[in-house]
Amino acid sequence: MPDVDFVQLLTPEGERVEHPDYSFTGDDETVRGLYRDMVLTRRLDVEATALQRHGELGIWAQLLGQEAAQIGAGRALRQQDYVFPTYREHGVAWCRGVDPLRLLGLFRGVDFGGWNPSDHNFNLYTIVIGAQTLHATGYAMGVQRDGVVGTGDPDRDTAVVAHLGDGATSQGDVNEAFVFAASYQAPVVFFCQNNQWAISEPTTRQSVIPLYRRADGFGFPGIRVDGNDVLATYAVMQSALQRARDGGGPTLVEAYTYRMGAHTTTDDPTRYRHSDEVEHWKLRDPIARVEAHLRRNGLADGEFFEQVAREAEELGVHLREGCRQLPEPVVTDLFDRVYTEISPELADQRDEFADYVGSFEEAVR
Repeated sequence: MPDVDFVQLLTPEGERVEHPDYSFTGDDETVRGLYRDMVLTRRLDVEATALQRHGELGIWAQLLGQEAAQIGAGRALRQQDYVFPTYREHGVAWCRGVDPLRLLGLFRGVDFGGWNPSDHNFNLYTIVIGAQTLHATGYAMGVQRDGVVGTGDPDRDTAVVAHLGDGATSQGDVNEAFVFAASYQAPVVFFCQNNQWAISEPTTRQSVIPLYRRADGFGFPGIRVDGNDVLATYAVMQSALQRARDGGGPTLVEAYTYRMGAHTTTDDPTRYRHSDEVEHWKLRDPIARVEAHLRRNGLADGEFFEQVAREAEELGVHLREGCRQLPEPVVTDLFDRVYTEISPELADQRDEFADYVGSFEEAVR
């Protein structure tokens, strides 16, 4: 791995370092909370992967190794801020109060995302690569016109976050979103988790310059942060979000991290990357560095770590038992959610489809 310049406030060994432009302003309790969030998010990921392997989920998009990027970005948000995720932002969903079972429902195929976006200011997952950046930019332009940007009221001024991966930066939708965001000075932060691999395509093959520098061509700032450093991610995102809320326009934040797991549970990363690369990044595990910091400085005792471990076990039980109890969908609901008033033609199709599905049930009996 080449040397990379980025904002870092906590080294892989768990030592605090200074940066001239960014600082972590949270207290020790905040650090302990970030650690807890990351541990529970990883447990969610591990349990969901196991559920998929046991046939309970159709597929799962892993986030192993990206916990610091997601928790740092998620906890930097204010209540009124709005998030547009991809399909991997399980940690951000956790920060926004979405029950993880709602995430499993989507990957189990029993709903389209069972949470109400307006309850959490967290949009539904987006499968189409890069499309959410356009959604986020349009929403940001809307809140700008609603007069909730740059008023100086910390409880009203709103920022929008568009999550994307390094692979999405090659999509036309993303570049179009950059154009509109820059032209209208939209209050949006593009948070790119550069986990080094767009499925099997390395970032070095997609871009000859660091991804954060792409913002230069569109006329707004770009910053690269150590995405395995939750303190630095939190600090950088706080700054970028406040700039957006104040009316300063968009920012591209590149969180330089690594996907230690597979792209999804249908992927075999051993076909395109070497094991020594994975081992190299394991030494930069985002959770291990915060634990080292807490232990080395006496900021958390054994009881704290045991309590977090117990919470992780409880979350695992909740996910395993709850996933199997998720209700099966009523397939004919698909027809009822196309138009406000269903047309006679569509009603006929619904009834024919219901008879077709019912014929299988009769055959079983």
